[in-house]
Amino acid sequence: MKVLVAMSGGVDSSVAALLLRRQGFEVQGLSLLIYERRNGEAEPRACCGLQAVRTAQEVARSLAIEHHSVDAREAFMREVMEPFAAQYASGLTPNPCILCNERVKFPLLLQEAQRLGAQWIATGHYARAKDGLLLRAQDEHKDQSYVLYSLPREVLRRLLLPLGGMKKSQVRDLARRHGLPVFDRPESQEICFVGREHYLQMVEAFHPQRPGPIRDLQGRLLGTHKGIAGYTVGQRRGLGVSSPRPLYVLRIDARENTLWVGPREAALCRTLWCHEVRWLKRPALPSRLLAKVRSSMPPQEAWVHPEQEGLRVEFISPQWPPSAGQALVLYDNHTVLGGGRITALRLRYQESPVNAG
Repeated sequence: MKVLVAMSGGVDSSVAALLLRRQGFEVQGLSLLIYERRNGEAEPRACCGLQAVRTAQEVARSLAIEHHSVDAREAFMREVMEPFAAQYASGLTPNPCILCNERVKFPLLLQEAQRLGAQWIATGHYARAKDGLLLRAQDEHKDQSYVLYSLPREVLRRLLLPLGGMKKSQVRDLARRHGLPVFDRPESQEICFVGREHYLQMVEAFHPQRPGPIRDLQGRLLGTHKGIAGYTVGQRRGLGVSSPRPLYVLRIDARENTLWVGPREAALCRTLWCHEVRWLKRPALPSRLLAKVRSSMPPQEAWVHPEQEGLRVEFISPQWPPSAGQALVLYDNHTVLGGGRITALRLRYQESPVNAG
């Protein structure tokens, strides 16, 4: 049977194509050109630029498989970059990988699979798909189910994830032993289309930033920030204020263009709210489930309560605060149940929730 593999030019997607070919599938590769800096400068760790497409073509030749490419820059600008910039400018911290998977990569992968007559699609994500459900990867340190939670079951039924039961070291070893030219390529970075040092420039291009006050919990003026898009809840570095003890961002007030800061203990979070909830397997609520608010964190136990148009989540142990705009993903052991967008959270210093947009 034919499978269309999303090939980013990295070691993971390349080994996914290799494994499926060894399993007897008729494998074809697809690369999406989704971002290229206007000055032509290549981002060496990007998974989406012209150099990445060329690398994927080289891998496809080494595997003797067909390769296709699609220019998705317009869709990526509209569906990912513009919302990404708008959310940062409004004091939120979005996850562009989730937006891209949901709105660009998987829709185009399915569209091309239909055109080419492929029954299956595949990626190099570290997760597992089974019977229309999504499961965590066997290697918990590499698990990427968090960024796939919003994929609908009809997509998961056609999705193959060959790396879900492997460790990264095994993947690199396979690539090395089979002579793939990407066996030692560095990991792609969190914001793949712009380096961390460049994302503010991109936000500024859409939404010019202006300085504003930094205040402590007593309302005292401590300093001036350079624009709220440069900060996230829980951030310590780069505040530019002097204090006898470390201070952390506790609240980003986009309306007043103000950062509120305080000590570490004030930032801990036990309760949050999320909306735009999507279920792959709806549990009976309220329930004690596992929850993640960052891709890299271990799942944490929490009570999940239904509320009008959303959920209230009460962690058993206080957590380092997530940022509004990020995703909450819920698990039953290894199975992804669903998730939603964090819209409000209550930090330790608060008696009532701070609306976060």
